[in-house]
This record gives sequence, structure tokens and C-alpha cells, in this order.
Amino acid sequence: MSQSRVLVLVGSLRAGSVNRKLAETAVAVSPEGVEITIFEGLGKLPFYNEDVDVPGASIAGVDGFRAAAAESDAILLVTPEYNGTIPAVLKNAIDWLSRPYGAGAVKDKPVAVISASPSHNAAKWAHDDARRALRIAGGNVLEVELSIGGTIQKFGELHPRENAEVAQQVAGVVAALAGASKVLADA
Repeated sequence: MSQSRVLVLVGSLRAGSVNRKLAETAVAVSPEGVEITIFEGLGKLPFYNEDVDVPGASIAGVDGFRAAAAESDAILLVTPEYNGTIPAVLKNAIDWLSRPYGAGAVKDKPVAVISASPSHNAAKWAHDDARRALRIAGGNVLEVELSIGGTIQKFGELHPRENAEVAQQVAGVVAALAGASKVLADA
């Protein structure tokens, strides 16, 4: 069986965020044959600017980011909700991956979104906005959704991977991404 590579983009830059912990959960529950990498540089990406994103340009941080996305078989976004939408760092990442138009690193790639929030809304608005932006950017947004609300009560001091139900749900999203990337590779 060939290895599926999933790149995870976390919308919270805070080291102890529940969204980072959910990304870590994805790593912990990934099945054999699935390699998950959490990208550690979103906060260092410059804001997207078409004036600097020209053919032949080398942009600090962006080249490695685009290469990591291009080398992956699927992409997973894990997002909190900031003021009713996705964090700027994730929107900026999607913008960089969507270019060049029609040929960006996200084009036709299987993508999924997990959202989490202390509110009972479960960052659903951010979840929907991320899915919409990814779809417009050219990603193949899977019909698998996971929004986790009430994270403070649900996890307390525990890591999300210690919650069997959540770990199983995250594993389901990872399996869906791996399955979709395998289908794409076999096509």
C-alpha cells in the first residue's frame, strides 16, 4: 500500500490551542500508511501580494510552504473561529496555495476542515468559510465535516486524543482524506 501524505494547517498560532491539539490528535490516530505533517510556518508567511508573486520570484517562507503542499496528497485545515470567520493566517495560506490561478498547490487536491471552539457554535461559521475559500481556490473539498463545540467542558485538562469519541471522529476525517488521495492517485 502506498503512503498517503496529509499536510495539516492549524489556524491558531498559540502553542497550547485546542486546534493545535486536534492536529496532534490527527497525527496520533493516523492509520498505517498515512503520514501527517503539521506545517510549522503559517505565522511567518507574508500577506499575499500579487505584486511580489510573479513568475520566477523566490518568496521567503512561501516557496517551502507551496512545496510542502504540492508534495502532499491531501490537506487538512484545523480552525478556530475569530470574530465569526476563519483566522487571517489560514485565509492567507489559502490565498498563497491558490496561485498561480488554476495551477496552485491546492488545485484538485482532497481537502477537509475540522473546526473547534469553546462556544457551542463549534466554530461552524469558520468551518463553512474555510470550506468555501478552499473550494473557490480549486481544492476538492470532501463532504466530511467535523465541528467540535464546548471544548473547555469536553476536554478540560485532557488532550483531545484522550477523548475516545473525538479521536474516532478525527480518525474518520483522516481516513476520508487518505481514501480520497488514494482514489486520485489510482485515477
